[in-house]
Amino acid sequence: MSQKSQTPQQRLAALGLELPDIAAPAANYIAWRRVGDVLYVAGQVPFVDGRLPVTGKLGGVVGMEEGRRQAGVAALNALAAGARAAGSLERLVVAHVQVFVASTPEFTDQHLVANGASDLLAEVLGEAGRHPRTAIAVPVLPLDAPVEIQVTFTIADAL
Repeated sequence: MSQKSQTPQQRLAALGLELPDIAAPAANYIAWRRVGDVLYVAGQVPFVDGRLPVTGKLGGVVGMEEGRRQAGVAALNALAAGARAAGSLERLVVAHVQVFVASTPEFTDQHLVANGASDLLAEVLGEAGRHPRTAIAVPVLPLDAPVEIQVTFTIADAL
């Protein structure tokens, strides 16, 4: 079966991944808000089983490839929240992604770290996962996470 004829759930399984449980908000916010057909998902850090397996800054203790992997984990968490809110992965279309990269002042490859999130979204959702994006350097993120992503989806009513 070609990737184009596969569903997002089949593509996810082919990557050896499954949607994780959604982390409960850690402060005074909600996990998502739907306004019409637009779904705003709260920022997602690369939690795995409720914890951050990697902490620190890119250009410091976190290397490029690890940063890309962590951005992909954060994107998987965003997909999980989006699928929960929309009812399924198949209804999600990525409208925009913001990737925040905790990095040292000398590190200037935030856009390459962000590819970890963009690649995963496109691999799972196909054309619906391709998106405009912003990659932003920040001095620190909550819990010393190396990356955080915020995804805005639109929800397709009928596929």
